[in-house]
Amino acid sequence: MSNTNRSGRGKNRRNSAAPQGKGNASTSRQPSQSMQSSRPSTSQSGKEVRPNGASLSGVRSKGRARESAPIEGLPVSKNDETVIEIIGMNHDGEGVGRADGYTLFVQGALPGETVRVRVMKTKKQYGYAKLLEIVKASPDRVSAPCPIYDQCGGCQIQHMSYAGQLAWKRQLVIDNLQRIGKLNVLVEDETNEEDTGHAIRVLPTMGMDEPWRYRNKAQVPIGVTEGGLVGGFYAKGSHRIIDMETCLIQHEHNDEVVAKVKEIGSHLGISAYNEETGRGLLRHVVVKKAFRTGEMMLVLVTNGRDIQHKDEWIGSIREAIPQVASICQNVNKKQTNVIFGDETRVLWGRDVIYDYIGDVQFAISPRSFYQVNPVQTEVLYGKTVEYAGLSGKETVIDAYCGIGTISLFLAQHADQVYGVEIVPEAIEDARSNAMLNEMKNVKFEVGASEDVIPRWKEQGIEADVIVVDPPRKGCDPRLLDTILEMKPERVVYVSCNPSTLARDLRVLEDGGYHTVEVTPVDMFPHTVHVESVAMLVRIKE
Repeated sequence: MSNTNRSGRGKNRRNSAAPQGKGNASTSRQPSQSMQSSRPSTSQSGKEVRPNGASLSGVRSKGRARESAPIEGLPVSKNDETVIEIIGMNHDGEGVGRADGYTLFVQGALPGETVRVRVMKTKKQYGYAKLLEIVKASPDRVSAPCPIYDQCGGCQIQHMSYAGQLAWKRQLVIDNLQRIGKLNVLVEDETNEEDTGHAIRVLPTMGMDEPWRYRNKAQVPIGVTEGGLVGGFYAKGSHRIIDMETCLIQHEHNDEVVAKVKEIGSHLGISAYNEETGRGLLRHVVVKKAFRTGEMMLVLVTNGRDIQHKDEWIGSIREAIPQVASICQNVNKKQTNVIFGDETRVLWGRDVIYDYIGDVQFAISPRSFYQVNPVQTEVLYGKTVEYAGLSGKETVIDAYCGIGTISLFLAQHADQVYGVEIVPEAIEDARSNAMLNEMKNVKFEVGASEDVIPRWKEQGIEADVIVVDPPRKGCDPRLLDTILEMKPERVVYVSCNPSTLARDLRVLEDGGYHTVEVTPVDMFPHTVHVESVAMLVRIKE
């Protein structure tokens, strides 16, 4: 139910900074409007609302851009209908076709399909078209099971078979390595073990046995209608809330908690925050679910400290949802689309819940970063440890360490691990998690990797392996320079963005490293986001 850019994740180390309105995978979290109708979108309850509760029926959009003059010389014009073949799919999940050589992006179309479209917008080099009819369907086309799939935008490619999704994500990584990184990728079968020189092997995407109900965190904006509180997703590119009862990529318990909070809040007359006036109380409902322990945390994000009927509300929530171990309040009085404010307090229960990834235990606080797909996180980190090639004698540096998730995984197999992260709160969590697991061979420090790691080198710390897990923008150039100066035997690059991965691998390859293998990992099924783990080894001089 959340809108994620880490998405997918945005690699935002503090969830409080995750913007809303264009998808969280999610971010977290992931906008899309596949095969959207020209009619106003409606929710399962038949309502689409703004956070201030106004129905959109009959509302005209403000600030509508003026119609631009037609571009002369194009083979198509706005409102033209044409039949095209879809030859690929871009990183946003839009089908790519050509009309007399002119590129058109078509939301909802899949590679290999023949489709009839209406041109909606034209630019000099490319345009956008709306899918009207599928003349010839792709064998990978399936019916999206979500009833509001074409409205909320959380999952862009539910209309594609899961096997097709995995294959496309692998190809997306390959295309970026070749096009952006200008890297030599082995295009033969991935099982080919012949000598391929310095060609990079890109393995099949590691997917899930059950690619549904995988998210452990929901961040739901709240609005109001005549019938009470509503909450769900923002519609694509807007702050219009699509009310919803269930999200097929959320854990079922998250759906239940959100529904119960809305029901209880409506019964008690709790007001929803109004973005335009700055009034109203409840802004967001945030739910965290620990898959291994079953514990849950509820965070009420409010526009002010005072909560009317607080004791009655908490009592009703505890009675209705016994698995909730922590109820917290976060106060955010700013007129912003950032979810969390600076003040967080416990209303009932503990200030953290506990969960495991593999054998490592983690304390999860209201604002701490924690991977939203714990099943695939274990897969991702397992591949990271494999690529690090640890024997128990190595010194490892974990750049962009966050709350220490990868560091603690590595510490089980290394002699010493050093983690660095620029967010102080994340380092506090990392140190707490190290103590929780009684790991004494890991040290964390606050600061920018490109500043801290050279200082460590001056102190005589030499890394055998450096692991980087940067945000979507990739590694800071100074960090890449630092890696090349330190000359570790191996570099393991964990990426949430194939384009910046390709760019940074090119720099490391030019500096004396060879990228041996890249494994895509599907952390966010049914979305366009893909994680990758790359193994690089230093070329002997």
